[in-house]
Amino acid sequence: MELKRKANNLLFATGCLVLLLALGAFAALRQANRPVGGVIVSISNEFNNFFISEREVTSLLTRRGEERLEGANPADIDLKDLEARLKAHSFVKDAQVYRDLAGNLHADVRQNRPIARLVHSDTRQDSYLDADGNRLPLSPLFTARVVPISRLGGQPLSASFFQDSTGQRYLEFLRYIDEKPFWRAQVAEVFVGSNGKLSFTQQVGDQRVEFGFPENISEKFAKLMVFYRQIPPVLGWDTYHRVNVEFKDQIICE
Repeated sequence: MELKRKANNLLFATGCLVLLLALGAFAALRQANRPVGGVIVSISNEFNNFFISEREVTSLLTRRGEERLEGANPADIDLKDLEARLKAHSFVKDAQVYRDLAGNLHADVRQNRPIARLVHSDTRQDSYLDADGNRLPLSPLFTARVVPISRLGGQPLSASFFQDSTGQRYLEFLRYIDEKPFWRAQVAEVFVGSNGKLSFTQQVGDQRVEFGFPENISEKFAKLMVFYRQIPPVLGWDTYHRVNVEFKDQIICE
């Protein structure tokens, strides 16, 4: 009797599982054949950048309105191709395109963002630099508040400068500034000397900071913070016009 009861329970459980699988397959088939409903665009904005708009994302998905998505047959839509269109945009770091159970098409976009501005004498030729050392164009939609950088004397730097092993050290310096809110607000403009040494002006204080080569970055900024805390509160911000943190365990003020 007990064996028969267990067998009946097993048959019932098996029947329920088969039913659920059949319902799931039916729902999946129905969803797969359902025409596209709306297009829902989501743009991550964790850094308060506005380089790409929902309208522009929709334009990329539809090839400027030439390919209508609402009401389209799902079989005619290549999700990977739509993702590739979005990722080709300079300010798109990553993108995912998928459909939900209601038939809507979702486009989730993660924005790329600059960490510095490559300055030219003709500002129309300026461009941005992202955290990977790639060039980004200026955008008519938004101007990023990032540190400008150029060669001392006004000569521009190209994005290729930051690509090799030496340039990566300068990129690390810019990333450090970008990642620290205090320095992102305080460093006004960065210069690369003909000898490769870095210097920068400040938002507060008239001193030019001579940083040296981009090495021991956190230690040098820590020394500069010691200067901020101990010297200007006692002697004033205008006492010195040059602060050098290049050398180990030294702060040189003139």
